[in-house]
Amino acid sequence: MLHHAPLLMTIAVGLVMAFALGFGAQKLNLSPIVGYLAAGIVVGPYTAGYVADGEIAAQLAEIGVILLMFGVGLHFSIKDLLAVRRVALPGAISQMLFATALGTGLGLILGWNVGSSLLFGLALSVASTVVLLRALEERQLLDTRGGHIAVGWLIVEDLAMVIALVAVPVIAADASDPGKLGQELLWTLARVSAFVALMIIVGRRVVPWLLAKVAATGSRELFTLGVLALGIGVAVGAAYLFDVSFALGAFFAGMILKESELAHRAADDSLPMRDAFAVLFFVSVGMLFDWHILLERPLAVVATVLVIVVGKFWVAYGLVRLLRYSRSMSLVIAAALAQIGEFSFILMTMGEELHILDSDAQSLVLAGAIISIVLNPALFAWASRAYRASQESDAGESGVASVVVVGYGRVGARVSRALWDSDVDITVIEDDETRVQAIRDEGHDAVLGNAVRKSAQRAAGVESAEALIIAIPDPLNAGAIIDTAKALNPSIVILARGIRDADVTYLKERGADRVIVGVHEVADIMIDAVTPGGESLTQQ
Repeated sequence: MLHHAPLLMTIAVGLVMAFALGFGAQKLNLSPIVGYLAAGIVVGPYTAGYVADGEIAAQLAEIGVILLMFGVGLHFSIKDLLAVRRVALPGAISQMLFATALGTGLGLILGWNVGSSLLFGLALSVASTVVLLRALEERQLLDTRGGHIAVGWLIVEDLAMVIALVAVPVIAADASDPGKLGQELLWTLARVSAFVALMIIVGRRVVPWLLAKVAATGSRELFTLGVLALGIGVAVGAAYLFDVSFALGAFFAGMILKESELAHRAADDSLPMRDAFAVLFFVSVGMLFDWHILLERPLAVVATVLVIVVGKFWVAYGLVRLLRYSRSMSLVIAAALAQIGEFSFILMTMGEELHILDSDAQSLVLAGAIISIVLNPALFAWASRAYRASQESDAGESGVASVVVVGYGRVGARVSRALWDSDVDITVIEDDETRVQAIRDEGHDAVLGNAVRKSAQRAAGVESAEALIIAIPDPLNAGAIIDTAKALNPSIVILARGIRDADVTYLKERGADRVIVGVHEVADIMIDAVTPGGESLTQQ
């Protein structure tokens, strides 16, 4: 055994076990998070065999938290939140209050003090970003109206957790002295405000400028290093200079970086490192799980799962229905939120460090998380089937064909607007984020992605669409798009756009039903204008 290299052993064993059990979980159609947590249980102190170094695992978990929160900041979108604010804001806040109240009540029934019960309830109130996004993507619901609301709901929960990460340590330290608590909260607010002001005034200018300079060197590894250095450096610097949490500093670092034109590249390049340390975070959390709780307090475990899966589900469903959304959409949103994950673990870890958490609370949260994540795919599959059936029923009742339009340039936009004006149900696939956001802002459906990919076409509904209009002026890409569409829906009618005569032959061979070439269409209009039976020139 490499006793002289505990860091190496902890990372190696943690990653190997996480890979093996995460792969097994994926094969069982479960979230890999279940496998990562199980890996932590295997190498933790409550099971026989090798036990990883707990202190090293805790420090690796801190890096994992920093990179997780950095990723949350990178993907945080005020626009996405504002687009669904009428349901996401009241819905998320109300659900969190209800779920926290249920969890707090359960904690008090179990004999815990009010502080421990409140933190326990708060941990049960927030859904996992990883699990929710994966569920929406697998069912091709991420770019639907229900998916947008679920993501907006999640953004509100994330913001609430960011505030909690700031407030909980202060409240825990001075809860017995209201006067001192008020002073500490004001002082904490001042420090956080100073940090936020610095990031907004200085960070918004310096970070994008610095990244642009690094990108100009042409060195990929230097750019990736710069992104990670910014994320971790800002988090540690915020903790050192302003005494705020690593998580808050990392979140704002990601938010500021998102404003750079290089944000997408930064997110993609840093993803492998963020994923690796996120895995180690889940492993370290699994190490804290005492599986004996399943035998010693089975009723408490069942009650915790009921709060997460049943309580949160019906509260969310009822709230969305009260806001006058359909039954099927309410089911999808409720199912997506009926689980807990990484923020719950962060709160539990914080509670243990602050010594304000009952010894059983952490294990109950972990048991509830694992069971709710295991149950969520089945619950979500049922809800998404109802949602898809409702959409198909609505389309059938309207008597209007479902059409997918690829591209939203001059031609695609003109075609789309004409179809919208004719009340035709269409979805646009576009790879320009600005155009997609503009379409969504007008209340129409759009999928951000490359139309060559099956995932983008599935999200747009090509499998059930009656027609596909390819409005991009790129025959080679159009051919690849046709291949994908025909594989998903052999009977779909395809209209494509060509430039030369050769494009007509090429695209029809690939499966297009009609190929429109500009010069041909112009010639046809001119011929119609001057031949008998056509429109006269004076009528134009």
